[in-house]
Amino acid sequence: MNKRLNRSLLFSTLLMAELVFLFSCKAKTDYAASLHDPILFCKTVKKLNDVVLENNFPPMVASRNYAYATIAAYEIIAAGDPAHYQSLSGQIRHLPVMPVPQDTATIDFPLAALLALTKVGNAVTFPEGSLMDYYGELLNMADSLGMPSDRISGSVAYSDTIVSTILAWAKKDNYPETRSATRYTVTEEPGRYVPTPPMYAQAVEPHWMEIRTLVLDSASVCRALLPPKFDPSNKSSEFYKAMMEVKNIGDSLTDEQKHIADFWDDNPFKMNVTGHVMFATKKFSPPGHWMNIVGIAAKKAGADFNTTVTAYTKASIALFDGFISCWEGKYSYNYIRPETVINQLVDPEWRPYIQTPPFPSFPSGHATASAATAEAMTSVLGDNLSFTDTSLLEFGIANREIKSFRQASQEAAMSRLYGGIHFRFDNELGLESGRRVGEIIVARLTMKK
Repeated sequence: MNKRLNRSLLFSTLLMAELVFLFSCKAKTDYAASLHDPILFCKTVKKLNDVVLENNFPPMVASRNYAYATIAAYEIIAAGDPAHYQSLSGQIRHLPVMPVPQDTATIDFPLAALLALTKVGNAVTFPEGSLMDYYGELLNMADSLGMPSDRISGSVAYSDTIVSTILAWAKKDNYPETRSATRYTVTEEPGRYVPTPPMYAQAVEPHWMEIRTLVLDSASVCRALLPPKFDPSNKSSEFYKAMMEVKNIGDSLTDEQKHIADFWDDNPFKMNVTGHVMFATKKFSPPGHWMNIVGIAAKKAGADFNTTVTAYTKASIALFDGFISCWEGKYSYNYIRPETVINQLVDPEWRPYIQTPPFPSFPSGHATASAATAEAMTSVLGDNLSFTDTSLLEFGIANREIKSFRQASQEAAMSRLYGGIHFRFDNELGLESGRRVGEIIVARLTMKK
């Protein structure tokens, strides 16, 4: 009887242990299926993207928001999978050594990466606090999906060590100092940039080249080659021909050219004027558009969580250094906009198809940053990935089919000529400069081993 009872108790104990094991495995599978889904990381970046859009961050400032947030997330996935991923510490020269996780058993690295992206993104945007409700939603999701409480708290603790390290490092990039720097000085010098209609706004971020680069040795190392001499009175000059090309194309745009111009416009703050009424409309800036492209492309490629984080991070680094490099060129050359010179010498009523942004013309920022990002993305997901870019649907603009990242960058550059806001040489030399930025980043950074 005792033997039978003992066997029964033993069987019950083993059965209970098996059920507990199966339940714990199921619970882990349940939360992993949701929290380790790369689509959730894409949605989290989109949350940051929406905050950037709503607060009208100009493109170069937006690139800073994305760079620090994604680097924080990347450092966590690198710590969680050191056999396959390498920290950026020692590769980005001034990036400090990251805290090492002490007890990996109590850390869910994908959750920690999501939390770090959100918290750093929250700290570097305005108003601070915009993303903390979402931060709470991520924690509630982990809890409701059955993640053990010690694993949640361990993930939060490790995430916070990375967040504090990244934010302390970010504060030393000279951004705070440039907030009080001198403004751009408008002069009557021929060929020099002056503010454009309809806002005639101050030139944006004339000191952005003073921001600390991530990978480039200096802001000027990839400066675009010299633009043509300003020579609008000589009809055989390169400048005059380029000026008239802008006007002639703008006066006879096809529907396809208009779509390209609209699709890549990416004006974060367009001022609309109707009589005496002025109102602004918002879209993603070029970095925001590229962040969307990263998510779309990663999904099309079937990238896993860590590869998706890597793609966003490398693209963000390229955008960040690309804009610093471009802005060094813009405010070194201070080149006039097509709209200004066409109004002065050809037709005072002429307006470009899209609105001229408030900074010098040469080189094209969209061309430069897009070319740099295309090189970064190609290094992660390849050169043969085609996909449908649906980024602009929420603004009522139809999709475009993308054949490769490099093709997308070339189309983005060409859109500025169709839009009437850049000369052809702005775009072509900008592409060349941005490509060099991207090549340096790809050559110097080892992320996935």
